[in-house]
Amino acid sequence: MVDAAIPKLAWHGVSKHFDGPPVLDGFDLSVEAGRSLVIIGGSGQGKSVSIKIALGLIRPDAGYIAIDGVDFTALDAPSRRQMMGRVGMLFQGAALFDSMPVWENVAFRLLNADRLPRAEARARAIETLDMVRLAPHVADLYPSDLSGGMQKRVGLARAIVGSPEILFFDEPTTGLDPITGSAINALIVDRVRSLGCTAVSITHDLASARTIADEIAMLHRGKVVWRGPAGELDTTDNPYIRQFVDGRTEGPINAEV
Repeated sequence: MVDAAIPKLAWHGVSKHFDGPPVLDGFDLSVEAGRSLVIIGGSGQGKSVSIKIALGLIRPDAGYIAIDGVDFTALDAPSRRQMMGRVGMLFQGAALFDSMPVWENVAFRLLNADRLPRAEARARAIETLDMVRLAPHVADLYPSDLSGGMQKRVGLARAIVGSPEILFFDEPTTGLDPITGSAINALIVDRVRSLGCTAVSITHDLASARTIADEIAMLHRGKVVWRGPAGELDTTDNPYIRQFVDGRTEGPINAEV
């Protein structure tokens, strides 16, 4: 049994350099089980890198990631793969395979990792498409047949088909009109609550952040400069938040043009 006092997911002193200044610089952040955390911040401040490190796609130069208190970065490859079986991911732009019908996109993990028979995987995919409010006939379409909003729903279905414990969302509303974006936000909230999973999202969309987050953390120059309940986003006097939310050029954040 997992100790409730231990965060579901935590970054501990994580640093990462590429060329130039550090992208993450002693990054510390955690999220409790069943909570939805949204990371905001300007472009190039380390949001995407933080998720890629948590997914094991990039190794940190220093620090580590813990899932249920277990140092994920110290695990051997088979153990990391097993741990990643508890995770789902909605990629920016949905990232669907153009050559596969929708149901195979949704069932990709079931077919290739879990080795389910195709008939069973297809049935599971259609059930999951229904969860994101897509009709059964969509299963046999291809991504090119779908609107941007429908592609996002398929991406969400693929992320939740394995009933993950942790869900990551990378800019879930990017490229969508406000109405479609609101529908995707509502689906995210609904699915996270229904699954009882932990969610971590990164976004520039403050309307999305306000909708899907229990808590919001702001990342700037590789460090968390503010964290608080979503309801305090518009009331805090933190200078980084105020400049970011109000869209002002004056403040501690140097605008890149």
